[in-house]
Amino acid sequence: MKFILGIDLGATLIKIGLLGKDYEIIEKRRLYTQDFKDRDSLIEVIVEEIKAILQSKKIDTKDVLGIGIGVPGPVDFKRGFVYYFPNIRGFKDTLLGEIFQRKTGIKTYIDNDTNLMGLAESRFGRGKNFKSGVYLTLGTGVGGAVFVEGRIYRGKNFTAGEIGHIPINEKGPLCNCGGKACLERYIGNRYVLAKARKVFKERGLTLEILSEMAKRKDKRAILIWKEVGRKLGIALTGIVNFFNPECIIVGGGLSEVGEVLFSEIRRTIRSRAMAPSVKGLKILKAKLKDAGVIGAALLVSISKIK
Repeated sequence: MKFILGIDLGATLIKIGLLGKDYEIIEKRRLYTQDFKDRDSLIEVIVEEIKAILQSKKIDTKDVLGIGIGVPGPVDFKRGFVYYFPNIRGFKDTLLGEIFQRKTGIKTYIDNDTNLMGLAESRFGRGKNFKSGVYLTLGTGVGGAVFVEGRIYRGKNFTAGEIGHIPINEKGPLCNCGGKACLERYIGNRYVLAKARKVFKERGLTLEILSEMAKRKDKRAILIWKEVGRKLGIALTGIVNFFNPECIIVGGGLSEVGEVLFSEIRRTIRSRAMAPSVKGLKILKAKLKDAGVIGAALLVSISKIK
């Protein structure tokens, strides 16, 4: 039996999974990204976890088809090259695939994390019955992916789908990507939380609490989430008019607030998009809990076939 290691390297959380037949997750471990002071220490701990997983399952590296890693930023997936991560320092111009391959002895493949989440959702999740769609994840950043007939569209330089870096105002706050007034700069979780703490004058407020408050019909919490939905809906209106997808799938931590967010996304798009573009459009909550890990494993399989 052959195995695949799938890694979802997020700006907040790192998931490392060992997958077997039919992409079933046999074992999964979690690390917190901010626990590491620099790039090298983060890489070393991930490598240690990989070796520990294989040792615990008595799996030889020759029985591992490869390592797939989804990363939170633009990459050249053919070279395993990271341009930079907007929300993690120290990874600018890094041949990350080569580093992991050298340290583990296992062929390693790198792609944008949201591309891989979108790939997983298009194959096994909400997108499997649609020929075209947009996947986005709402978390520390706002990631996006475009899929057509089960394949991710990456663009000329492999950076297509960066929905979080669509500017939604002519002027606005600087974004970590170097742009101004990017969508992510308004609805990334740290910015939503900063606004909520200011509104409620409560420094200990969390997004989970804010979500529960909205579900309990707290008017101020509902207004905050509706603003998130409205801003996201404005950006997605442009995507709908331009790309005319069959579905939009929304995942990530912020999506867990539920209908208060989704109803505002739908209302905004339907009120602003061209009528023919929005006809039949489905806006859905993501299905897969570990889409990043599964998508990373899929990347290995796809790359092996090529």
